[in-house]
Amino acid sequence: MQPQNVPYLPRGVRTQFDKLRQVEVLLGPERVLILDQVGVAVLERLDGVASLRGISQALSDVYDAPLDVIEPDVIAFVQDLREKGMVHVQPH
Repeated sequence: MQPQNVPYLPRGVRTQFDKLRQVEVLLGPERVLILDQVGVAVLERLDGVASLRGISQALSDVYDAPLDVIEPDVIAFVQDLREKGMVHVQPH
């Protein structure tokens, strides 16, 4: 996966607040993943337009952290979700 790739949530996958657990979750076909604050911040930016680099830069600005620290974590997170079928990635 490359920084210029553009991730997006495929049809049938969405975030939702789970009232029972009081946490944000990622819902997919037969899957529920509990998200932390950073996971939510990444997924909120998966619009099918922003690249991984753009998402990483936005988070770098929000969290006042270096891009070279944030970007590998964003790529690893999205790659993990991709392997689970919860995120699709289009080359750009």
